[in-house]
Amino acid sequence: MKSFALPPLALAILSTFPAGVALAEASALAEVTVTATREGQLLSETPATVGVIKEKTLREVKPTHPTEIMGQVAGVWVNVTGGEGHQTAIRQPLTTNPVYLYLEDGVPTRSTGFFNHNALYEVNLPMAGGIEVSKGPGSALYGSDAIGGVVNVLTRRPPTGPEIEASLEAGSYGWARALVTGGTAFGNHAFRADLNLSHTDGWRDTTAYDRQSGTLRWDSAVGDDATLKTVATFSTIDQQTAGSSAISHNDYKHNPRANYTPISLRKVDAFRLSTAYEKEWGSSLLSITPYYRNDAMDLLANWSLSYDPTIYTTENQSFGAQIKYRHDFALLRTRLIVGLDLDHSPGSRLENRIATTSTGSGYTRVYTSYTTGARIYDYEVTYQGVSPYVHGEISPADKLRITAGLRYDRVSYRFDNRFGATPIQTGSAYYGQVGDTDIDFGHLSPKLGATYAFSPALNAFAAYNHAFRAPSEGQLFRPAVATSAGAATAAAEASRHLKPIKVDSFEIGLRGKLTAAVNYEIAAYHMTKTDDILSYRDPVTNLSTPTNAGKTLHRGIEIGIGAQLADMWRLDTAFSYAKHTYEDWKISSTVDYSGKEMELAPRRIANTRLTFGDAKTGLAQLEWLHFGSWWSNQTNTSKYGGHDLFNLRGSYPLWRDISLFGNIHNLADKRYAESTGVSSGFDTFAPGLPRTFTLGVQAKW
Repeated sequence: MKSFALPPLALAILSTFPAGVALAEASALAEVTVTATREGQLLSETPATVGVIKEKTLREVKPTHPTEIMGQVAGVWVNVTGGEGHQTAIRQPLTTNPVYLYLEDGVPTRSTGFFNHNALYEVNLPMAGGIEVSKGPGSALYGSDAIGGVVNVLTRRPPTGPEIEASLEAGSYGWARALVTGGTAFGNHAFRADLNLSHTDGWRDTTAYDRQSGTLRWDSAVGDDATLKTVATFSTIDQQTAGSSAISHNDYKHNPRANYTPISLRKVDAFRLSTAYEKEWGSSLLSITPYYRNDAMDLLANWSLSYDPTIYTTENQSFGAQIKYRHDFALLRTRLIVGLDLDHSPGSRLENRIATTSTGSGYTRVYTSYTTGARIYDYEVTYQGVSPYVHGEISPADKLRITAGLRYDRVSYRFDNRFGATPIQTGSAYYGQVGDTDIDFGHLSPKLGATYAFSPALNAFAAYNHAFRAPSEGQLFRPAVATSAGAATAAAEASRHLKPIKVDSFEIGLRGKLTAAVNYEIAAYHMTKTDDILSYRDPVTNLSTPTNAGKTLHRGIEIGIGAQLADMWRLDTAFSYAKHTYEDWKISSTVDYSGKEMELAPRRIANTRLTFGDAKTGLAQLEWLHFGSWWSNQTNTSKYGGHDLFNLRGSYPLWRDISLFGNIHNLADKRYAESTGVSSGFDTFAPGLPRTFTLGVQAKW
């Protein structure tokens, strides 16, 4: 097979670096990231905290769930809610709220209007080419959603010659997975295809799941100055789920496999296709990336069975494009980027009330079966976004780099309701409806940052970022269930008048090397979120309606340190200390949580790894996870004490191109909680995975 011709291949490699940066510049701070500007940029000139998980690390860890890899970035907590489901905490408490932007090669995995907090299970994460986590609000190149952070999963590059790699693994509770990847290059083209087939019986009762995921990436050189990169990905997931289904303290201690909601389910189909065209001439670059997305999900939600039992299907397609032009000027190393993001995403919701049968009572009730009842929502909604932006960089001094950006987002919803505006009643439950309507938002987001190189081994940065989050289709058009027609109508009207959530973030940081063997990054942030959405209960009418009346404060410090202790020994740690508080959170005239700490928000999170050896000669890694205590409720009357976990993983080459690998999760078999809560005045716990084993073999041809 003939590999890439040298000029196109060299162009493809060099295109990952910003203009004027030579490969020989590699130094302590010469790592390149691609998230902030959608092309290669030196980390030392990026005024943001960006955590990078390299492809090599993904190959070594072989994560069975995002929680096993994401915690290596300081201040990032991704928990387990069942199967590969998750909640995320990045400069926010653990939450399902739409405050993060998930990307695949820079393209959002979903439209703003159809956010999914489980976004990482729609990506073939264990076979990725790396992950970048930009913490806090995104740059001007990203709009709605990028509040807590931007998670960019990178696809794996095609090989430069014929290559096939496969692994088979099995483990506790019926875990089995096959990963196959391969590709080649010919002429000015190269491709890679990945396939992920996973199954588990689930360690909790009735929590089995199956997934099939695939990625196809095709790179082409077009002449001597342009490239094409086409990426097609799919994920199909079928899972029973306990989700974050919490259980009583007694069951948590003595019967953690209990699942009170065995009827809950989730079926997901996700497909994405994008083609990135980049042409570079002189000091200019033009990038055009059209994309298509198709997402569908069937969900019987476990968390609402006690008060609003339903089963529903949501679907949406997306047709969009990212258009960007960049020009570099010799004077003061000035860089100017202008761009336009377009997103047209039609979607729909079909939802039915269900009648459940159960045993027991109260917060320990077990739901055993259901029948489908009346249709309560049937609508189509189209999200549309038009977002121009400008981003500039300048170096008034050799060591100083100033970055500024401005983005304008114009987003709209066109809503068509087959039920009209009359509330739907089923039994004693009423579901508010909104008539056909159009809703639009306009928002301007400024950004300003600077980096300063004190030396080749010490760099500082500071940044101010403003961001916003437009309400999703569910927040606008699917209000909470009510107990009367009037309350349902009031909730529906309040929902459709919701405004975007806004955030202002200030951040400073240092990164560098203490010695040739010790590198570090330290960042501190102060972030205020306003117009947050809370549910306000009128004490006279007892009506509960959503409103933009919340304000929260998020402050913290994040530290990442890596040290090569000796030729075969390495120590890495990621530590964060944060405090998240309700500044203004009054849910009625008599209930006010202002000044309280937010629930599910441990002040301390740490991930420390001691590694011996390497993948070529044999590798062993001991990982220590630490979570400090957190409040379980808004009143701050119930607290979970936190926990410490130890994991052990390793690999050993059996002979050429064949290796054995294994993993022991929760080495000490400690009982711990993925999340906690309070129900009917009693503490509840979502138990974490007990000690589990996986063992596998990998071969490469």
